[in-house]
This record gives sequence, structure tokens and C-alpha cells, in this order.
Amino acid sequence: MITKLERSVKYGKQHGGFGIEILYPGITNSETNDTGLATIGRIDQARVTPGTLIPMHPHQDDEILTYLRAGKVKHLDSEGTTGEISNKKLMLMNAGARFYHEELVLDEGGILQGLQIFIRPEASGMTPTVQFLDLDDAFSTNQWRKIAGVGDDYPLEIRSRTWIQDIRMEKDSVHSLPEFPEQDLVLLFYVFQGKVSVNDDILLDTGESIIIEKESPAFESLETSDVVLFVTDKNAPYFEGGMYSGNKKD
Repeated sequence: MITKLERSVKYGKQHGGFGIEILYPGITNSETNDTGLATIGRIDQARVTPGTLIPMHPHQDDEILTYLRAGKVKHLDSEGTTGEISNKKLMLMNAGARFYHEELVLDEGGILQGLQIFIRPEASGMTPTVQFLDLDDAFSTNQWRKIAGVGDDYPLEIRSRTWIQDIRMEKDSVHSLPEFPEQDLVLLFYVFQGKVSVNDDILLDTGESIIIEKESPAFESLETSDVVLFVTDKNAPYFEGGMYSGNKKD
């Protein structure tokens, strides 16, 4: 089964130089009362002007991946961690018990473009930690790249049964999904930027996505496209009360 999530289902927010489109991937599913998709709680696509300060604020029971495609950010948090984030250096905050951080968009990197990804942990109240990942290249051309998940071959550790990969699909290239040994997985194929045809039937534009269950579709990139793939085990335990990743339905 393939379900398309149009860009129109997102929530837009703009405050000064800070603009985001928020996707709750379960929002259109009438069979559940959950705005998330199992462990995938929320995905924000952001565009932020240089000089913007996102002041110190809390997170709790969220696994938060900062995935930039352009721009640079200076990070500071309540654990005493500082560092710069860019399209070649990603950051995963395992917030767990309450955790605070601030982000300053630096002038030298230009306009920030990226995703803030909120994943649900397997349990509440876990110890806060911060991880950084240095990438050899900003983009992985025509090859799926493992970013964060469960298992030794994923460089950033997510504390629930969730996996994230990315790929840059060159124009006119054709691709399939990567293989996963686990069963009963649900996949969210998200077009960060570009245009992708799915099975010559569904067209995905920038900011659009599809949910995939028990199918192996073919993807043709109609222009150079940056894609992020989210995979979740719908039968695994997760905590849905996170501050940002939690269920927003009553």
C-alpha cells in the first residue's frame, strides 16, 4: 500500500526569519488517533535566515536529528556541548529527561535549509546525550546512505526501532528501496527537494512524501532530487508522550 502525503497537509509557521513546514505523518490516517507514524513523530522542513537565534528551550522524550542541506548553525545545550552543524556535520540529540538547547544560524553559511526530525524513544526519562556525525560528502549521489538508526552500521544511534537513510538522485536516474531484514516495517519516503515519479503513477514534489507498506516501488528522479527515507517498526515499543514527537490528537 502506498499513501501520498500532499504538501497541503503540513502546518506552516513563520516568525521573522524563521520559517518551517511541519509534517505529522499520521495526521491523515483515519484508522488511528495518532498524529505520528509509529516512532516517527514529526518532521519540520525549515528555512531560516542568517543571524536568527533560536533561544534556549526545552525538549523531553524526543530523539531529534538536525539534518541540514545548506547553512551553518552554532549549537549550545544544557549538557555543556557546543559545536557547529552543517550539511557535512549532522547532530542527533537524544533528549530523554528534560534537556535544553539553543541554535544560532551563522552568517557564513547563508540561508539555512534542512529538516528537524522528531523521533519517539522506546521509553520516557532516558539519559540525555548528544551525538555528531561528520560526513565525507554533503550528498550521497545515487546511493542510499545510512544516517541514524539501530545497529552498528548506523553511525548515529536512535533509541527506538527507527532507521534513517538519504540519497541524492540524479536527474533521470531510477532507484529502488534499500533492503531491510526486519519484517512489518513502514517506510516514509520524503522528497526534501526535487521531483520524483513513483511507479510512473504518483508524482512527488518538494516537501511531499509517501507512506509505503509491503510494496517495493520504483522511483524515477525527474530532476536532481534529495530524498530522506524514514523506516519504523510499527510493532516495537515507543513512548508517544514526547514534548515534540508525541501524539497531538486528544
